[in-house]
Amino acid sequence: MSKGFKINELVVYPAQGVGMVERIENQEIGGATAEFYIVRILSNNVTLMVPVSNATNVGLRAVCSKKKATAIIDSLKDRSDFTGYSGQNWNRRYREYSEKLKSGELCDVAYVLKELLLIGKDKELSFGEHRLLEQAMGLLSLELAHAMEVEQDVIRTDIEALFADVIRPKENQ
Repeated sequence: MSKGFKINELVVYPAQGVGMVERIENQEIGGATAEFYIVRILSNNVTLMVPVSNATNVGLRAVCSKKKATAIIDSLKDRSDFTGYSGQNWNRRYREYSEKLKSGELCDVAYVLKELLLIGKDKELSFGEHRLLEQAMGLLSLELAHAMEVEQDVIRTDIEALFADVIRPKENQ
């Protein structure tokens, strides 16, 4: 399923976000030689070594297409799947959302962002939920920006505009 990635190609690593393949190198580990992608995550400059043979299993993938990015933005506009704040334990929601962010699937990241923005309309988010919201916004906006070839701030502003009716002013948070 996974195609080989090339040097200078943008890729997405689950829960870390968009990175660039800086090099592909062989390393000897435990007496065996293995090939690794050396990926620098753009948002925080962290460097990851991803075994080429295990890249698909860990969820390393190409940045989404422009068409998929547009579909993700459209999915954010659709609120028909939002069931509302059900009073569900914040800890249970936090675990569920954390797993979705770790999945690396863009639609899961968008789901978490939308849910937390809409829940935040009715109640104040916990500190952990607010961190997840920021993580989801960062992951989603950076990948969509690269897919659509615009600045991340443009995507972030567009997303915030979609939820202008539910985002609380900062002084009230």
